[in-house]
Amino acid sequence: MTYNVLNYPSKISATRNPYFTKVIEAVNPDILIVQEMESITGVTMFHEDVLDSSYSAGAFINGNDTDNALFYKDSLFDFIDNTPIKTALLDIAQLTLVYKNSGDTLIIYSAHLKASDGATNEQKRLAEVNNLRAVTDKLPPNMNYMLVGDFNFYNSTEPGFQKLLDKTNPGYFLDPINKIANWHNNSIYRSIHTQSTRLTSLSDEGSTGGLDDRFDMILVSQAVIDSGSITYLPNSYTTFGNDGNHFNRALIELPNATVSNDIATALYYASDHLPVYADFVIQPLTSVKNNESELIKDDFELFQNYPNPFNPTTVIKYTIPNIVNTNISFGSKAELKIFDVLGREIKTLVNQSQKPGTYEVQFDASELSSGIYFYTLKTGSFYSTKKMLLIK
Repeated sequence: MTYNVLNYPSKISATRNPYFTKVIEAVNPDILIVQEMESITGVTMFHEDVLDSSYSAGAFINGNDTDNALFYKDSLFDFIDNTPIKTALLDIAQLTLVYKNSGDTLIIYSAHLKASDGATNEQKRLAEVNNLRAVTDKLPPNMNYMLVGDFNFYNSTEPGFQKLLDKTNPGYFLDPINKIANWHNNSIYRSIHTQSTRLTSLSDEGSTGGLDDRFDMILVSQAVIDSGSITYLPNSYTTFGNDGNHFNRALIELPNATVSNDIATALYYASDHLPVYADFVIQPLTSVKNNESELIKDDFELFQNYPNPFNPTTVIKYTIPNIVNTNISFGSKAELKIFDVLGREIKTLVNQSQKPGTYEVQFDASELSSGIYFYTLKTGSFYSTKKMLLIK
């Protein structure tokens, strides 16, 4: 779930906290990313006074003005790092998580782009997006990543939004609901508008005018749309609390057709933005047995045999299956490569034809600095990317 929490905690947070609690308990997200977090004090307050004990907070970077904050269920995920992508305005956060049950890495970018309409502000949003694409275009192919936040785009023809969708290079994003349109004050798209929940100003000074803009979104990579280790669940994308009946109206005008009156009221008072959430399926880890009879299996596998985190060596294990009626056959070329977090190729471990079977390769990172690295396996039509952590 992504949620602009409106200048938290300076805007009467003690009053708003119970409303935030009601909203978040109703959705119960496994990952929650918020924008307009002002300080580490705000992160601590939100974590302790709004969320229940199942959540941990990711590292917070206090940049220029307000920033992005991550909260996640630590029973499901390990937090790896928060890397800022610098722009002339607000930083874009690169938040990396690992799903414990499979070892799959998910990178979530959270952005709060330049607000307000007009050509000048459109160009500022484009400049911010260009900095983001400079990073995502270097990611390994088939990487699971997404972009969430308050983008402040009034329509999909804006140059910044078009840059996000641009498939010239591999680090592009997709709208999982494919609503590429002029959203601003357009009743056709009233069910996905996220701002504003209010008609008139409240004491927290949020935006007004009723629901008429789709500023808040979740966009995903091609790998998340395709069937893979992390996959978007169709029809799960939800603008929480928007029943399609509040175009240019305040959410406090009850009843609400999708949430209870209590939740609608909480959304109204908590923030001038509605949260957006979506569901994703992560496939469980399948282990490889050491029995000699199991060496040729019926499915591809790629993982670190041991250890992770590592220092300075680790063993990467992968299986090339014996599958009938596919383009994977005896003598297919296998490529096993190492990339850094910016997508730069560090080393090629395997680049040769290999028969179906299970293989182990040792990776020595003695000359590398601590940090996150990715290992990728490509053979035939199969491509998989996994994360490993070097700690010295």
